[in-house]
This record gives sequence, structure tokens and C-alpha cells, in this order.
Amino acid sequence: MNVNKILKIKPEETALVLIDLQIGITSMMSEPSTPAEVIANAQKLTKAFHEAKMQVCLVHVNGSADGKDMLHPETDEKMQWGGERPKNWSEIVPELSLKENDLLITKRQWGAFYGTELDLELRRREIKTIVLGGISTNYGVESTARDAYERGYSLIFAEDAMAARAKSDHEFAIARIFPRIGRVRKTAEIISALQK
Repeated sequence: MNVNKILKIKPEETALVLIDLQIGITSMMSEPSTPAEVIANAQKLTKAFHEAKMQVCLVHVNGSADGKDMLHPETDEKMQWGGERPKNWSEIVPELSLKENDLLITKRQWGAFYGTELDLELRRREIKTIVLGGISTNYGVESTARDAYERGYSLIFAEDAMAARAKSDHEFAIARIFPRIGRVRKTAEIISALQK
């Protein structure tokens, strides 16, 4: 990771994309940061992006009541949701309340690009760089990052504004995947780059 390289951000070409910071997912435990710590850093980023009049995009996962619009392939291990979901399961956490020009994207799988309007909305706004965070590092964030990379977006990963179910899952993505497809930085460094 080349953290010595000064981070430069073009505000008019950069969007913040936060993955699955919703009530149902943030109610589960995460590592190495707690959901509250991830939300606090995500809130700092959204505040800085709003103040700079930059694009913010909040992504959440949701499906129909019967679940037929979600993926159901045969797997060796099923995703565990912990029982019946409460009605507010997919609502974005209140700390990240949508502003007038923010985008809200609903996905039905891990990644935020396939089957959604995310790519279209970003390209219409001439976005070339995505600052990415959320839960879970190695599922929703990584799937979205891989798709963004393959679509030619530059990526900046807000390492302390994301977490996984296990510390080792988070650390593997941060150390082995993300440096090969983007730049890994802390929230404070990203905010500092917006103010230059």
C-alpha cells in the first residue's frame, strides 16, 4: 500500500458510494471496526461531501416479501440472515439521512452495479472516481469495487469506514485486493484531500 503518495481528488468527478449501511446490517457485529465506528466515519465523509457539493450515493440491499427477486443458486453454505427481518431492515441508518441530490440505490445481490441504475447515474454526472465504504468489506464493498474497476472507475477505499464479519476477512481485502484495484486511505486523509 503506497500511503505516502499524496491523495488528490477532483470534486466534480468524484462520488461517495456507501454500501449497506442500513438498520438490518448495521445491527450485526463487525470487525475490526464496530458498526457504530463505521457509521461515524461514513457520517464524516457524507458531511464533507455535502459541504463540498459532491455526489453522495447510499446503497442498500432489499428484496420483495417473497424473496423471488433475490439470488437463489445452489451453494454449499447459505447466507444467514438471523430469522425474519424487521420492517425497517433495509432503511439507511438515520445518521446518513438522504439529502436532496443524493442517490439511493436498491440492490438485490452483493454488488451495487449489476441490475441497478448506479453506473448510469454516475456516468450521467460524469463521475470517474468512487470513494467506497460500507459493510461488509469482503461482500458488498468488494463486489461493488470489482465491478467498478472493470467499468473503468478509479477507486479510493475508506478503510476505516468499512468492516466485515471477521477481522481476517476485512484485512485480506484491504491488504491483498483493494491495493491492486484502487487506493486505500483513512477517512481523515480523504476529507483532507477534499479541502485542498
